[in-house]
Amino acid sequence: MRTNRPPYGRRSNRFDRPSRAPYSRPVDERTGDERPAVDPGGLGLGLGAYLLWGLLPLYFPLLQPAGPVEIVAHRIVWSLLFCALLLTAVRQWPAMLVVLRSRRQVGLLAVAAALVAVNWLVFVLGVLTDRVVDASLGYYVNPLVTVALAVLVLRERLRPLQWVALGFGAASVVVITVGYGELPWIALTLAVSFALYGLIKNRVGRDVGAVPGLATETLVLTPLALGYLLWLGARGEGHFTSAGPWHTVALVSAGVVTAVPLLLFGAAARRLPLSVVGLLQYVTPTMQLLLAVVVLHEHMPAARWWGFGLVWLALVLLVVDGLRAGHAQRLARAAR
Repeated sequence: MRTNRPPYGRRSNRFDRPSRAPYSRPVDERTGDERPAVDPGGLGLGLGAYLLWGLLPLYFPLLQPAGPVEIVAHRIVWSLLFCALLLTAVRQWPAMLVVLRSRRQVGLLAVAAALVAVNWLVFVLGVLTDRVVDASLGYYVNPLVTVALAVLVLRERLRPLQWVALGFGAASVVVITVGYGELPWIALTLAVSFALYGLIKNRVGRDVGAVPGLATETLVLTPLALGYLLWLGARGEGHFTSAGPWHTVALVSAGVVTAVPLLLFGAAARRLPLSVVGLLQYVTPTMQLLLAVVVLHEHMPAARWWGFGLVWLALVLLVVDGLRAGHAQRLARAAR
């Protein structure tokens, strides 16, 4: 989910490097020598991002008694402030201005901002209502929704194994709905909103870096978020200063908690093959599922286990298909 070329001849930094083909071998920018296929630094950045996302179910309960909407509003406002500091630190204000001058990019990022706001709100709601299992299911299902969007929106042709994986994914939703008695709407909303967010970010292209992109998204959302927080404060219903100084610090830290994993991911995506990034994404829902069952003691009836089993089978098929396709591509290039 974004690279860009440094504007005005500026030297690049780790958040702003030119992209490469997903299966090409990385090249050291100073010596021109090939680096290992999997960059250890990139792998560390990627693991850091997904581990931090996996720990979020332990963080958001600390922000209570603030409700989901108030938490997300703080998350937006403080993320913008943190991004502004980062733009200053890495000298990317010129890149930010380039983005703001483009109506197309601002429009697309505004749509992306709305989608990520929905994603954040539903995730926080799931955590605060003891439905972390459903949230983890959403991020397991997300790759399947992404594949479905490739067919419906991008008119891509799927390989047979991808169709089988989609079938298992659909079956999992049916099993959970019938066995549990309700549609797993939290999981589906998270999966669809994040898949659409990825699609929009893909349409933005590689000319918008991680920091300017996130800064623009939060800038679009901040007037609404700030207005809501001021309205809560005027009614005496806000919790920014009413729950003690440590609670205030926790709310302010929402900006760092939001931005840091996104920026780590953005840096990792530029240094790792796409296949490795695709495998790393399963770290987060696995951690969230383990936290939900082992630490938070959420109930896991048989229907949920069967549903998760079908999803895991679908994901195995997707991974195998992706690895086979990547191997075929490399062989085809080598034969030229």
